[in-house]
Amino acid sequence: MTFTMGAAFDVDLVHAPLAHWAQVRPDAIAITDGDISLTFADLNQAVQQRASALSKAFAPATVFVDDALSTLEQTVDFLGIIVSGRCAAVGDPDWPASLRDAVQASISQQPYSSSDPTPTSPFYIGFTSGSTGRPKGFQRNHQSWTNSFRVCVQEFGEDAAKRILAPGRFSHSLFLFGMMLGIWSGSGVVVQKRFSVARALDALRDASLPSLVAVPSQLLLMIELATHRALTPFDGVRLVMISGARWPRNRTPELQSLFPNARLIEFYGASEMSFIAWMEANEATPPQVVGRPFRNVDIEIRDIQGSREKDASGAGLIYVRSPMLFMDYVGTKADITACLRDGEWLSVRDMGYLDDQGRLCLLGRQNRMIVTQAKKLFPEELESVLQAHPSIAAASVHGLNDPLRGLLVVAVIHLVADPSLPPMTATQLTHWCRDRLEVFKAPRHYFVCDDWRWTASGKTDHNTLGSSLVHHMDGVPNEALPCLHPLC
Repeated sequence: MTFTMGAAFDVDLVHAPLAHWAQVRPDAIAITDGDISLTFADLNQAVQQRASALSKAFAPATVFVDDALSTLEQTVDFLGIIVSGRCAAVGDPDWPASLRDAVQASISQQPYSSSDPTPTSPFYIGFTSGSTGRPKGFQRNHQSWTNSFRVCVQEFGEDAAKRILAPGRFSHSLFLFGMMLGIWSGSGVVVQKRFSVARALDALRDASLPSLVAVPSQLLLMIELATHRALTPFDGVRLVMISGARWPRNRTPELQSLFPNARLIEFYGASEMSFIAWMEANEATPPQVVGRPFRNVDIEIRDIQGSREKDASGAGLIYVRSPMLFMDYVGTKADITACLRDGEWLSVRDMGYLDDQGRLCLLGRQNRMIVTQAKKLFPEELESVLQAHPSIAAASVHGLNDPLRGLLVVAVIHLVADPSLPPMTATQLTHWCRDRLEVFKAPRHYFVCDDWRWTASGKTDHNTLGSSLVHHMDGVPNEALPCLHPLC
């Protein structure tokens, strides 16, 4: 199928093209999880039935997607909710019951107004981590995502509008976006009930599946399994879209060898902002560079007070203006990590600068910044250097109170499970860091964690690892936290 920006895509409603594809491509597969497949006609019928049931039941204006369902079934539920004109809230299936109850109680249960949805109507509430312990609900309107769909195709090319593998959780907005993109484009989407690297690679052998959206941890697992099984390259993959965390660029040649005909696209964004900047993955590009702004995005760098007068380095808070921004947070109390607004401009408190080529460079999140020896250190920069070491699979950097330095820089690392690699010492790792960074940024201590913790979205769980570090340093064991042992 050749993608064209036809009349079906001029309607700024996320679900609008579904009925169109059900008419013009009724027998084409809209969604499959490997066990169950629905054509566009099947999907549209199931969605209409769900929408009708909600209306007959007088469901409220916001309805939670049933996360006990499979990914495919959640997709039907989600689309049925928004086709009915309501807003779909997507929680995390790993929330404990008490947290789930608290989050659901915090979301307004206003009666649904029967007015038809508009481009500015809310259609989706997702959740991101909050500093208060309760997830922050972020609400989006239809046009923020339809604008994202369009610019995705404009920037990444026609392969972004072809059949796509989105092998992640429905609760992760990156994968939900990929699923909706495949349905919106009329090319269809392949999903998984739960992520399986083997099944993902098997699916990508199909020449009719040229596109993939993934987080770095999934791609690294694909590389490892392909190497272990001596798999031949996947020639049919044409586009790999990478987001959710920093891609370790030293692994780019391996990924390109696995998908030799694919464009490897890294993009930087946020749940509250959608797309911000993108670039072709390149091993030689400095790790802080995240690319050039999308064509419909404006970027400003301001100081931490919001002034456009920056310090001499040119670094500051990243502010974004675009038609893809979210509406507002919902169901949450004051949170110091929440975004900053200034009219049309928005910041999620990420800090960075624009280089002399106009590329956005990301330093890290403001609330993770460490001040040591009266100098600023962003853990994300040091983590990238540590993860470039061949013996390190993941890293988490923290600052511990120190009367002399203010904060002591400490790294928790997860070692690569490869017995052929030579043993590594703390002294060797310090030399590795000092060869690549200023001396003050090298960790003073290293701890190894075998039971590495990840968030549901595939990112390192820095909060849990930080708690383990504090308990270890205080000599207070906690069986609920992963164990650490010093690297000598």
